Amino acid sequence: MTTVVTTNGADADDQADPAPSSAALNTERTIRRVGGQIRRLRAARGLKLQDVADRTGVSVSMLSMLERGVAGGSIGTLVAVSSALGVHMSDLFEHEAEEKSPVRRLADQVQVETAAGVLRRLAHHDEASGLEMVVNEYAPGTSSGARPVHHAGTEYGIVIEGELVVEVEGIRHELITGDGITYASGRPHLIRNEGSRTARAVWVNLGA
Repeated sequence: MTTVVTTNGADADDQADPAPSSAALNTERTIRRVGGQIRRLRAARGLKLQDVADRTGVSVSMLSMLERGVAGGSIGTLVAVSSALGVHMSDLFEHEAEEKSPVRRLADQVQVETAAGVLRRLAHHDEASGLEMVVNEYAPGTSSGARPVHHAGTEYGIVIEGELVVEVEGIRHELITGDGITYASGRPHLIRNEGSRTARAVWVNLGA
């Protein structure tokens, strides 16, 4: 029987698994950083995991996995947790303070993929006014989370490409390119892409 030899002289059966991509490594590092930040913020406020679970509806086991960096959270989960801790979701990513320039370059904007498969890019964060603007990309079949969430603040959104379904207190709103929506974040809400192509939307959270 002929043995297949690779270019480095190793048998094909002995080849190691392909190395993780840089994008995958960046996502793993971000998940660990977010988990560590959640743990530090919770400890600084003297809260137990059960306290945060009671405030958010997120299970203690899920919160523990988030803090240990072994699982990522959906956008809804991260918003709920950050609200319970009295911070903006962007604060979980330990971003550096913005420079004096009013311009925030694309290369400087933090982008992560949530556990639900949504690409989330933080375009602007103003701690003084409590404003956070993000660009979310929903692949077909993805959503903001497994279930509706609610938290402090008000949300304003506009679909810039594709179609999205936004449910607010069980009422279904179908948005196409160019459509906008606003609602109090305290009302249970969920965003998902039921279409066959990627959808992109700009979302502004105020006072979260």
